Amino acid sequence: MIPVCRIEDLPEGESVRVEAGDATAAIAVFHTDGAYYAIDDTCSHQDASLSEGWLEGCYVECPLHAALFDLRSGEPTCLPARQPVRTHAVTVVDGMLYVHPAAHTVPGEPARTAPEEAVA
Repeated sequence: MIPVCRIEDLPEGESVRVEAGDATAAIAVFHTDGAYYAIDDTCSHQDASLSEGWLEGCYVECPLHAALFDLRSGEPTCLPARQPVRTHAVTVVDGMLYVHPAAHTVPGEPARTAPEEAVA
């Protein structure tokens, strides 16, 4: 479990990049449509940070070549990306966002989100 930030520090429509440590690539965390989503931060087409992309509802557009990824599944919705990015679980505990890196999941697995605060 990786601490991200307090919920008030990630406003609706914004994203943040989190370094996940040695075993996992960086993770992009998004707040959109009243929920939090986390995906691998690197575009599957070419090395570009998805946390720096353009957020449109539950989709993020890669800033390099405009590949569009569904935050819920990690699936690309248009070329040039063909491979999905991994999704990661996000939880909220006592007003703090946490990401649970999905080290062993298959890219394209549906994201698990926590739009409301969980009880610790």
